[in-house]
Amino acid sequence: ERRYYLAGIPVFLLAGNCYLMGLRYVREWPLFGIGTLISVVFYGVLVAILRGIALEVIGYFPQIRQATFRTVTMLGLSALITTVLAVLYVWLYSLLPATGVTFSWQIVQPIWVISYIADVFLCTGISVYYTYSQWERNQVENDRLKRMALQHKFDTLKSDLNPHFLFNSLNSLSTLISEDTTKAERFVDDLARVYRYMLQAGKHELVTLQTEVEYTRIYTNLLSIRYGASLAIELDLKHDYLSLSLPPLTIQTLVDNAIKHNIMSATKPLIIRATTTPDGRLEVKNRFQRKINRIETTRAGLANLTARYDLLGENKLVIKQEDQWFTVTVPLINLAQGT
Repeated sequence: ERRYYLAGIPVFLLAGNCYLMGLRYVREWPLFGIGTLISVVFYGVLVAILRGIALEVIGYFPQIRQATFRTVTMLGLSALITTVLAVLYVWLYSLLPATGVTFSWQIVQPIWVISYIADVFLCTGISVYYTYSQWERNQVENDRLKRMALQHKFDTLKSDLNPHFLFNSLNSLSTLISEDTTKAERFVDDLARVYRYMLQAGKHELVTLQTEVEYTRIYTNLLSIRYGASLAIELDLKHDYLSLSLPPLTIQTLVDNAIKHNIMSATKPLIIRATTTPDGRLEVKNRFQRKINRIETTRAGLANLTARYDLLGENKLVIKQEDQWFTVTVPLINLAQGT
């Protein structure tokens, strides 16, 4: 755009003044000075107005799909401005007897034609350049989200198959075998189902809330054996929303996040509640019992879950921290309606 305006300076000065005053413009220094001064002022005003129009129109029509509206609107406004300025340009010259210019519409009309042609090239060029820039920016963002999604799948598999979880589960199993063999057998079955679901989660972009809840109940059983009365997980999800979808392991991610960052004991259990909101979203909240002495960690689980929703093009997670509760609200997706 800047190069376009700079290239237009000599054309505007020489062609415009020679058209109005002929070769007298370059032969007579007084006329050269007057014509150059008027042209520079008019050209500066024209450029400032056209740049302002371009920025305003881009602000109103910023999306790639709005390229046609953006170009047409920009062209219409630019044509209006150049129409008015062309008339003022000739009229101002006619006020100066030394220029020998007499105002007439026959003189203005060729200037209009040339201005409209210049407007078409300018507005089309700006719109194409902006559209390409937006497309390129979107491609970079999409690539970033895809990389984050791939990294998430790796991180999910790596963390979900965490050897510490398996080690703790085997310790719990060892204790159960000596105390209650029937309960130990059920524990082994649940552990196998949990790992089967974890391994299959990377193959599915979405699962129904019903499927996620069934898995979460099994996962909760394992956690209850390990933590006992120190952990209380409550699932209160309305039946009407069980057919909606969400990324697999969403509830587990939020449960694990709560366990990771909060203290728990039999006298002060960590309460985690998963419910559905009236507007059809999943809400997972936990009592805020922040660990006092802890190693600083990032909320990788929340970050990955946010990235997955970004990749799906859905609304973002809503994270809210209050005095006693830490709440994460997750959109549920209606695949039947595409929302």
